[in-house]
Amino acid sequence: MAIKKFDTKALDLILEKMIETVGDSKDEIFRIAEQCRTDYESITNELKEIKRKVAQIINDGDKLDAQVRRARLRLSEVSKHFKDYSESQVREAYEVAHKLQMDLTMNRQSEKQLREKRDDLERRLVGLNETIERAEHLVSQISVVMNYMMSDIRQMGQALESAKEKQDFGLKIIEAQEDERKRLSREIHDGPAQMMANVMMRSDLIERVYKERGADEAIREIRSMKKMVRSALYEVRRIIYDLRPMALDDLGLVPTLKKYLQTIEEYHKTTRIQFTNIGEDKRLPSKYEVALFRMIQESVQNALKHAQATQIQVKLEIKREHVMAVIKDEGKGFDINEKKPESFGLLGIRERVELLEGELSIHSKIGTGTLVIIQVPMNL
Repeated sequence: MAIKKFDTKALDLILEKMIETVGDSKDEIFRIAEQCRTDYESITNELKEIKRKVAQIINDGDKLDAQVRRARLRLSEVSKHFKDYSESQVREAYEVAHKLQMDLTMNRQSEKQLREKRDDLERRLVGLNETIERAEHLVSQISVVMNYMMSDIRQMGQALESAKEKQDFGLKIIEAQEDERKRLSREIHDGPAQMMANVMMRSDLIERVYKERGADEAIREIRSMKKMVRSALYEVRRIIYDLRPMALDDLGLVPTLKKYLQTIEEYHKTTRIQFTNIGEDKRLPSKYEVALFRMIQESVQNALKHAQATQIQVKLEIKREHVMAVIKDEGKGFDINEKKPESFGLLGIRERVELLEGELSIHSKIGTGTLVIIQVPMNL
């Protein structure tokens, strides 16, 4: 089965597109709301004018209605006393009454149209107001969604970055294991194995020396061979100690750490390592002792290999509530924001601290050395 590598860049593009789309939608809704506000203001002004015209036409209608009633009374009077009025007066009374009635009818028709337009404008204003309120609510909701998305995306980005670091760390562990196997093979081949081969040759030589040069020469060869065997044994013990100090299981963290740092100081003649135990000297659960030893070991090795430190201080404090380890060096320091291949050692320390639910603090600047603080909670 083929395993495909997850493309984080593709996911970043998808997330960016999502945010861009949501942002565009928010802008579009905002533009709709602004257009609605513009229309609302325009219709409001138009409605004011319509209401003014309605009021005016009603007032004109009332006046026309009064005039029509008077004209009808005049026409009724002329009709009753038809003989008392001339033909022109009768025609005038009829025409005035008819004109006023037509004006009143037109007035009522205009009033009806204006009222309908007013009602329509008022309904449109209600609709626009609802649209504006919904748009504002949507913009507010989209803003909340975008904030959540940005927050979740930041967290996702951190999680992906962490996952990528862990993936790289896993690959680095495999490389480190292979490098460690090569190193051990080389150390054993060049050290103890070579010495033991020399011992075998010297043992064969001793018999010949004894026969040819006498017992005194043979004893000197035996003494020289004993030194070689002692050196080979020392090298074997050193290699085993690097792999896992047996004293850690037998004596505990503090004595093992003290012995380890003394041994490291002997190997690095130009570096002074000071160890201080300011807490209780007592045993811890095995997983804590192993993890703390490895974290301190890694920090010291980093100071030696990368910081080229000449002064290293290691402080250990064991309390009932917690264990704190402080490793400080006077080396060349580094930029903690810059990721380098050697930072996988620090990543390994961080992984162990997280497994123990502890806290890791690293302070360093180029030229000022490095301070590593490890704190692990305890319930002893």
